[in-house]
Amino acid sequence: MRTALSARELSVWRTFLRAHAGITRRLEHELAVDHMLPLPSYDVLLQLAESPQRRLRMTDLADRVLLSRSGLTRLVDRLSAEGLVARESCPSDARGTFTVLTEAGLARLREAAPTHLRGIEEHVTSRLSADELDTLGELLRKLLPEPDPTGEPEGGCGAAEGLR
Repeated sequence: MRTALSARELSVWRTFLRAHAGITRRLEHELAVDHMLPLPSYDVLLQLAESPQRRLRMTDLADRVLLSRSGLTRLVDRLSAEGLVARESCPSDARGTFTVLTEAGLARLREAAPTHLRGIEEHVTSRLSADELDTLGELLRKLLPEPDPTGEPEGGCGAAEGLR
């Protein structure tokens, strides 16, 4: 195993981190100013909106968002207090809990989505050609972890039937 990276490798890594942090800060700022909605909250609402029946088990939601499990629990508590999500027990697993997008949460997401999409266009997609976007997508997919082979089988409480 290597113990050092080349200057080139470190430079690419640092550029990636700076680009990600800068874009994320700008998107966060735009959502906060225009909608008083933090980016992690937007991400949770979006993940739920894109899920079958607009709900996910907390464990599945945690896998989809960029938060620790404890951070997600606190965020879902806040979103629930605002009426944007609700919690439901899983009928086939007493230990399982669903987080469900409410109508108010969907309305808030629909209100904020144009701002977020405009930000993505302004800060990312408009700066790259179609070929560059394809290449970037290809490269980033190489960095994604392999699918989890230990995931819950289809049909379980956490199964996303509509995405399969």
